Amino acid sequence: MTHTARRIGRSLALVLPVVMVLSGTLAVTSVPWAASDQDSQLLAASSETVSKPAKPHAPQDVLREKLLVELQEKDPGTALTGLQRAVEQRPSLARHCMSIAKALGKAAVEQYGPTRAHRFSRPVCDTSFASGVAQFS
Repeated sequence: MTHTARRIGRSLALVLPVVMVLSGTLAVTSVPWAASDQDSQLLAASSETVSKPAKPHAPQDVLREKLLVELQEKDPGTALTGLQRAVEQRPSLARHCMSIAKALGKAAVEQYGPTRAHRFSRPVCDTSFASGVAQFS
């Protein structure tokens, strides 16, 4: 009888791990949190909405973009005049005037080169345009 018990024990020792592994694998694949095609489509749809900006652009950013386009389409002098008028109409933009003028100076150097860009300098925002031209020359 001892011999038979050992034989059964050895058989179970070999078969039992295989059965447990197979049943565990089957259990994991059938759980509700396993990804299905519908779940991945929902995740993809929700990730598209995350990339959209939550807030509208700040007024100074809108002005900066508008003036950079104006600089490219016309010339830096026109953009600087637009900046001066915008600051006069909306005094709250005055604290952003220097950074916008520097950005215009950088864009002017990229488009016209340092010598030609410097010719458009005006005393708008404490000569920040000229500072931007000099910085990026």
